[in-house]
Amino acid sequence: MTTFDKREEGFEKKFAMDEEMLFKAGARRNKLLGLWAAEKLGLSGDEAEAYAKTVVAADFEEAGDEDVFRKVRADFDAKSVDQSDHQIRRTMEELMAAAVQQLKDR
Repeated sequence: MTTFDKREEGFEKKFAMDEEMLFKAGARRNKLLGLWAAEKLGLSGDEAEAYAKTVVAADFEEAGDEDVFRKVRADFDAKSVDQSDHQIRRTMEELMAAAVQQLKDR
């Protein structure tokens, strides 16, 4: 194996690890978002955990974060929770950063 091949293999492994980290961070962010939204919806305990799972599951509808955003937005609208689109998206960004940090700290 040449130095170039070793280097290429190293980049491929790093890319795979980065993609796995992003997937795990996204799932963790969605759970944290679900727990945050559950609190705003007046849910706690097992109900909050169950709701958080529905937010995580919503991410499998399509690529990207819009499916998760739409779920939380629709649930807030249905229960008349006063949160702007900007506030929801900002919370999603903040929780993504927290999720990445949690994974790095493990």
